[in-house]
Amino acid sequence: MAGLRSDSPTPSSLTVHGKSRVIEVVFSDGAHFRIPFELMRVYSPSAEVQGHGPGQEVLQTGKRDVGLLALEPVGNYAVQPRFSDGHDTGIFSWDYLYFLGSQEARLWSDYERRLGEAGLGRDSPMPEKAGHGCSH
Repeated sequence: MAGLRSDSPTPSSLTVHGKSRVIEVVFSDGAHFRIPFELMRVYSPSAEVQGHGPGQEVLQTGKRDVGLLALEPVGNYAVQPRFSDGHDTGIFSWDYLYFLGSQEARLWSDYERRLGEAGLGRDSPMPEKAGHGCSH
């Protein structure tokens, strides 16, 4: 995981809104984002979601109603959410949260395109996990 560049914006406030299922982040450069839990969950930087290289991504479905049980700090550069579906291995650096917030429209569009290509919808259940050779 790459560390922060010295010129990277850092959060000046971070608020979890459980009812509306968003994390509100205000960055030091004035940027203000409301990042949906669902977006964070389907774009989690974990190996479980991203795979171990290009083309290895695991398309996430059925995450519209995912909740956030905890948000743990990781050093002074990231947070690690624990989602209500049990997923807790993604470490979201400040840079990655900024990326999710600033690219939200493009990311949703890309997600919906990938769902369409797979013949799935946002609320389709996740397929049962087969052994995928991940050794963590």
